[in-house]
Amino acid sequence: MSKLVPSNNDYSDNYSESDLWDKISKFAKSAGREVIEKALVLYYAASDPDTPTKAKAIIFSALGYFILPLDAIPDITPILGFSDDLGAIALALATVAAHIKPEHRALAQKKITQWFGDE
Repeated sequence: MSKLVPSNNDYSDNYSESDLWDKISKFAKSAGREVIEKALVLYYAASDPDTPTKAKAIIFSALGYFILPLDAIPDITPILGFSDDLGAIALALATVAAHIKPEHRALAQKKITQWFGDE
């Protein structure tokens, strides 16, 4: 399967931790605080050994879609570029909400504050 064009809606093969951090470092400001914070919550939940495998698969698929350079709305498109990514991330968050711990949100918030400052 091509890394750029998955054959189904499972984008988990596109996920790698290094690709996620690369995408975030390049696009944090243009993606915006909300997208990055939600992606980080998912990242920290997936990094937690207590998170079930099924939940991790959903998370990795959403983060894989976020990393994918060719998606429904190209990330370089002004204003709308990350709206499809936010949709995928929000759906994953809603689906795995029972496995999101306060610690995951706290770690994401700490990182967001470092990058974006207090709001």
